[in-house]
Amino acid sequence: MADFEAIYQVVALIPSGKVSTYGAIAGYLGSKGGARLVGWEMNASHGQATIPAHRVVNRNGVLTGKNFFGGNRMQELLEAEGLTIKDDQIQKFSTHFWDPSIELL
Repeated sequence: MADFEAIYQVVALIPSGKVSTYGAIAGYLGSKGGARLVGWEMNASHGQATIPAHRVVNRNGVLTGKNFFGGNRMQELLEAEGLTIKDDQIQKFSTHFWDPSIELL
């Protein structure tokens, strides 16, 4: 698995209004089974303003990391970028999905 800095570098490239998944980032970095490590690192990165951890969700578009933001902060950040969230899930997820394996060719 790539180091944490490589994870941060990929996440920093996710554009406003888009989201990626733990698994997509891990796969791009050569560790298809490394989604949990990416999730752990996103949870540890909330103090770093340059890491848009709120843009990383699970494979179904669910805000699984929201508890690490406190309250509804993750949802608020995504809604401020134009996404619609209902019951902790991004609506029209496929239109907002950013796949680093495609976008970073």
